[in-house]
Amino acid sequence: MDLLDWHRGRLSSRRLTVLVKHLPRDSATLYELHGEAARWSATDYLLASAVDQLAEANWMFATVNRDEDSDPLEYPKPVPRPAAEDPDAEDPDLSEDASRSTGPASEPSPPGAPARNPGRAELAQFFS
Repeated sequence: MDLLDWHRGRLSSRRLTVLVKHLPRDSATLYELHGEAARWSATDYLLASAVDQLAEANWMFATVNRDEDSDPLEYPKPVPRPAAEDPDAEDPDLSEDASRSTGPASEPSPPGAPARNPGRAELAQFFS
């Protein structure tokens, strides 16, 4: 496909638009426009979420079953995902974490505050 055909009148604007809209996921144009997010499919995001959930479940299990005198375990870091296209857009992972807050409902955390790890008693109550 030669883009000069559009200038020569051999390629309609509508056909060019359809071709650009349906570029393959690994095209250089989509990568330039959207960065690494262009290469992530819904399956990739679901797999990253599943890995995060498994790591969190393992962390909860290990925290509940650890020795009382030992140091608290570090909360697992989520799988890195491509940056959002719009910097003003809300990250769905952050909003999900905020809705899963383990603290009492009467004590909402301030916006932008880091999520706190649940205590041993809260985890024991969850698993009992």
